[in-house]
Amino acid sequence: MPTTATSRVHQPGTFSLARGGVLHWQARPLIMGVLNITPDSFSDGGQWMNPDAAVQRARQMVAQGADMLDLGAESTRPGGGVYGSGAEFVPAQEELRRLLPVLESLRDQVSVPISVDTRKGSVARAALGAGADLINDISALSDPTLAAAVAEAGCPVVLMHSRGVLASMQEDITFDDVVAEVIRELESDVERALEFGIRRRCVLIDPGIGFGKTASQNLELLRHLDDLAVLDLPVLVGASRKSFIADVVPSGAPDRLAGSLAAVAWAAHHPAVTAPIMGARNIEQLKDSLKSADIEMSPDLYNEICRLTPTPPPATDRSENRVED
Repeated sequence: MPTTATSRVHQPGTFSLARGGVLHWQARPLIMGVLNITPDSFSDGGQWMNPDAAVQRARQMVAQGADMLDLGAESTRPGGGVYGSGAEFVPAQEELRRLLPVLESLRDQVSVPISVDTRKGSVARAALGAGADLINDISALSDPTLAAAVAEAGCPVVLMHSRGVLASMQEDITFDDVVAEVIRELESDVERALEFGIRRRCVLIDPGIGFGKTASQNLELLRHLDDLAVLDLPVLVGASRKSFIADVVPSGAPDRLAGSLAAVAWAAHHPAVTAPIMGARNIEQLKDSLKSADIEMSPDLYNEICRLTPTPPPATDRSENRVED
């Protein structure tokens, strides 16, 4: 059985960022606006390859209420499942060619923290030098040079859970207890980060929804998000438009908004999760959903998440977690 965590409300706090900035969280989830500067991402690939268009879209997300931004210049859709062989590897030079014009321009135009999604040390180091505030690493420090760059900058890093290599991680998926094993392996990742000289207070964790898990295992992780509280670290949840949503609410990636909002609304209203951060592409709709926990937008998915959960959060407005305009 999964580890049981003691329930508590989200506690206000701060995170020190690169460049001397500070990320504040309150008694509500934070919204991370996700921007893919790629030709082949599963949801919005090719839409934001033009730097000016990408900057405009990022500014729009901030205006709509994003608390932070996440820029990615390499698709990381996993292979072995619905995405076939998965995303192609992008050399660091090409990743930087896509990323830096957007990051450098955006840095002077927005005040919110900017995260860069990369698994390469050379890209992380260049991004931090160009104004990034934190690094989002889906490989959980598989590249020691990325760990070194983060440790030297003293900036936060997101460690995401996954198993295997990106090209085939959706094949032969085996867990005896997905919740307990994800927690145990994330704890190991955190210890490894500390060995690299990264301070614990600079670590965020991501359970890796959609990475090396079946649809039912993704739902199980969402049902038991509170169990992650045992690690006492801020949690990033990225469920937006993931393929597991289509297993419950059949749809293509561009049409998974209702399911995405249901999944995020569920995740956001788990009181034991420390400083929840929700990755999303549809900021206005997500913000409205968090205000009211508008689960009726996709009752099928919400009910499926609730199925094995003893006490699901109510579908009513929670004033203590409201997002203030």
